[in-house]
Formats: sequence, C-alpha cells, structure tokens
Amino acid sequence: MKLATLRLEDGLHVARVAGDGYVDLGPGDVGALLSRPDWESYARAAEGEVIHVEPTRLAPVVPHPGKIVCVGLNYRTHITEMGRDLPEHPTLFAKFPEVLIGPYDTVELPPESDAVDWEAELVVVVGQRVRRADRAAAQAAIGGYTVMNDVTMRDWQYRTTQWLQGKTWEASTPLGPCLVTPDELAADAAISCEVDGDVVQKSTIADLVFAPADLVAYISTLITLNPGDLIATGTTGGVGHARKPPRYLGHGQTLATAIDGIGTLSNPVRRSEPA
Repeated sequence: MKLATLRLEDGLHVARVAGDGYVDLGPGDVGALLSRPDWESYARAAEGEVIHVEPTRLAPVVPHPGKIVCVGLNYRTHITEMGRDLPEHPTLFAKFPEVLIGPYDTVELPPESDAVDWEAELVVVVGQRVRRADRAAAQAAIGGYTVMNDVTMRDWQYRTTQWLQGKTWEASTPLGPCLVTPDELAADAAISCEVDGDVVQKSTIADLVFAPADLVAYISTLITLNPGDLIATGTTGGVGHARKPPRYLGHGQTLATAIDGIGTLSNPVRRSEPA
C-alpha cells in the first residue's frame, strides 16, 4: 500500500495511491493517520472515488513530524569516498520540520551558501510508539518508507565539527512522494539521484551499514519514537562535495531523487534573493 498527503482546496488530505490517482481518506495527513492504532486496516479498506491531482499538489508525505533524526555515513560507498572507516555506531544529527518541502516543490539555494550538495536517502517513517525496542519490536514499529534528498550546505556544514548548521536550512529538503508499507519495498531496491538528467548517485539500499530496524532500535534507546517521526538513513556515494573538483547545485537545474518501489522526487532548483 502507498499513502500520500495532498494539498486540496480545503487543506491537507490523506490519500491512498490507486494507480495514477488517489482515494481521498479525508482531511489530515499521513503523519496524523499513523497515530490511529488501526491506520493500516483503515487505509486499506477505505473506499471512494479515485481523484487525480497535479503533481505539485503533493505535500511532504509527513508535513509535521515530531522528529527528523538523520544518520550520517551509513552507506559503504559514501564512507569510502569521504575517506573514513566504517563506524561502530550510527552518526546522528537532526533536522527540523521547517526544512521539508513537497516532492515537486522548488529547492531554494540560499544566498548565504555557494556549496549546496545533494544526498539521496531512504527514510523510515515510524508507525507506532516505541522505546528501547529490540530488533523485532523495532521492525514492527516501522510504518513504511519514503524518499528524501538531504540537501546540504557544505560550506556551513564544515564550519565546525557539528553538522546541524549545514543540514537544516528552511525549505530545502524534499520528502515523498508517498509512504510505502514495508511489504512493498525490496531489500535491494535501487536508489539514485540525477542532476539535469545526469546520474550522480546510484546504488541499492542493501549497501546500508545500519539497517532500518537497527536504527529504530538504537534511536529508541535514546528517546521515544512516535508515529510520524522520520529517520533519514544516510546517503550513498556520488555526492558533489567528494568530487574533484567539487560539484554543487546551481540555479535552473532539476534535482531528481528516486527509490524503486517508492517513487521519484523532481525538484526545480532556484537561487533565492537576499531579503
């Protein structure tokens, strides 16, 4: 099953994907739906007319997550290109909900940064409240998966040893186009990123060092995870900052991020004017 959050005339609606259309489940969003104990059976059983909307009507699949926990250095190919050793424990940082944009919205290049990079990522969407989970409980707590591009301002990221200031710029991070339940995502699903049609990242999620259930277990040791919380699992090799010379996003380009079985983000890139 696939679920999406739509921007309709009267506000956000949650919907089940039906072919090239959507079954409208009513006002709300996917994050709110996940707070229902019966969310999965309710969404699967819902009936109604299939509606069709323009792609730009798609909102971030979870527009208002309580938490966005991100994992750095979690693909073997990316760790190698950055010249680091495989980690013993996940490297964690955070983003804030204000970063999120829809799967077809514009990525704004801030005037303060000249080194904006791409990072294609698989995202875990938490489906039930969990704390100090073992691996089995962690797996059961995964409501589904979606796609993110963790657009990163490298010049700000590396100002200090802490990454947050390069990772949480407002309206920078596309998320979507939908949530897929775990039964629909292959363990070796392909993940890719393109800039103006040029493939800059290509791998499979099987290259992850720490698997989704392991991340849920680890993070839930620190803090309670709630329905709708997001865990961005890290990016694969091919980021612009690791190239020689480095390559970054520019005004007028199109950024496409895809995971087989989930879908594709397609975001125009525009330079913001100083306020």
